[in-house]
Amino acid sequence: MSADYDPPTGPIPILYEDDHLIVVDKPHGLLSVPGRGEHLADCLLTRLEAMRPEVLLCHRLDRDTSGIMVFALTKEAQRKMGRLFETKRVRKRYIARVWGEVAEEKGTVDLPLIVDWPNRPLQHVNFERGKPSVTDWARVAVEDGTTRMRLMPRTGRSHQLRVHMRELGHPILGDPFYAEGPARDFARMMLHAEGLKFEHPVEGRMLRLEAPCPF
Repeated sequence: MSADYDPPTGPIPILYEDDHLIVVDKPHGLLSVPGRGEHLADCLLTRLEAMRPEVLLCHRLDRDTSGIMVFALTKEAQRKMGRLFETKRVRKRYIARVWGEVAEEKGTVDLPLIVDWPNRPLQHVNFERGKPSVTDWARVAVEDGTTRMRLMPRTGRSHQLRVHMRELGHPILGDPFYAEGPARDFARMMLHAEGLKFEHPVEGRMLRLEAPCPF
């Protein structure tokens, strides 16, 4: 990744902000947190810190995934948001375009995942040592030999949606790790975190937040 890291420039869209949280729309190609080495220092977290020095990380998205991310502005909000994620009380919704025409209208992928140590950071299915990983999905539209999908992960494993779609036989378009051949030949990975729904960690009211899909 270090050789070809060329993050996008421009302002970070702010979707929501209050005294406890700031929610933004992360562009694809930008790391959520710094990588190893000075050449990977530019990331969403450091850009937000330049605007709001008190900003605190709550979760991550892969570099090549775009979409909605929540950051805390206080330690209390960070701690409580972390608890919401841990206890699966944050409803996540993604949009993806995948290779091939998906025949079924909806389904669930339930395949345990673990890091593929010789090839890390890649993940793979392992029924003996993998951690439970479940993704609900629904077909949205078939488009020129590809399919637009709505993905609703119940768990939050690394690369979960990417591996599950490949195992379904329909890898995400442009995925540099899990797609092959023409499925990989796209300008970006077609995965976007479109929506989050959760109870405000401090105020208790329900928040429904959305980041429009760019593809």
